[in-house]
Amino acid sequence: MTMKNILSIREAKQLPKNSDFEVMGLISRLTRRIDRNDNPFWEMTLSDPSADIDGKVWSVSNWRSNQGGDDFPIDPDNCGLRFEGLSVKIKGRIAEFRDQIQYNFDEIVLLDQDEYPPKLFTRRSPVKPEVLEELFISLITEISNEQLRNFVDAVFFRHGLWEKFKTWPAAFTLHHAYTSGLLEHSVSVAIGARDMAKHYAAFMIPVNIDLVIAGSLLHDIGKLEAYTVNPAPQVTVSGTVIEHITMGYGMFMKFAEAEHLDNDLAAAIGHIIVSHHGKREYGSPAIPMTPEAFIVSAADDVDFKLSFWKAQIDALNADTDFTEYLSAIDRRLWRGINLS
Repeated sequence: MTMKNILSIREAKQLPKNSDFEVMGLISRLTRRIDRNDNPFWEMTLSDPSADIDGKVWSVSNWRSNQGGDDFPIDPDNCGLRFEGLSVKIKGRIAEFRDQIQYNFDEIVLLDQDEYPPKLFTRRSPVKPEVLEELFISLITEISNEQLRNFVDAVFFRHGLWEKFKTWPAAFTLHHAYTSGLLEHSVSVAIGARDMAKHYAAFMIPVNIDLVIAGSLLHDIGKLEAYTVNPAPQVTVSGTVIEHITMGYGMFMKFAEAEHLDNDLAAAIGHIIVSHHGKREYGSPAIPMTPEAFIVSAADDVDFKLSFWKAQIDALNADTDFTEYLSAIDRRLWRGINLS
């Protein structure tokens, strides 16, 4: 297969409207819908190492298979395939619908999965894994309270979370939804929260930096059970109906009991975990009530928003300064100014 006209997804998203494009990637999500005329269509998310793209696949679109080098048409409803997690080539066009950009996928070609294995198209943290691992371990060593330091070390390394934690996504969409995204997000939140805690401690706010670091590193452990990879991030049934905060608190309390963690320390860290989304309407069973919980919640929120901002701005055309309205954060985003 010629690669001459194949663009990365990020390159395709920077094209102007009415442009045709051709990309290859991994189907990370595919949902069948019915339009007002009772015709089927699909909403598809395609991923490659550069970005994700959401597109519409209409009933008139052409589905084909290139498995084994043979090219033949397929019926997505009756071919017996689960397309999520498979690599494909897409031919599409950039349209406009209700004043917003819409990507229409006109041809979907199922690639030979041996020649183009899905892992080729999985996204990874832009930070090298060895750098993230070194930062994570150094944060644990900064915890001065011996019992708390030993507890955090035990959770990740003696209880066997580390091998999974260091490769897991932090979400299935929106932010850090890629390999090692959970490790990157946790390290970033911990460093930001630690520095914020030091700042306010210098201004005589009685904030415990050990609790801030430990709570930051532990705040999202529930995502180990809330998400899975296929090889793109997916939400588990438990992640959908129970959610990662509640699951994470349950995991934490089991570890606290097994390691005989002091009850006051367990309550303080548990409160950080259950309140880190800041508001009940954002999924937190509790709202922050301590300086440490306020700080971790704030660091978590800004890390999510900055990661989301970068992904959205990177996908803009070079001559475009604003995104479309984004319901996930209830606003448009601005590229800002460049002073260099």
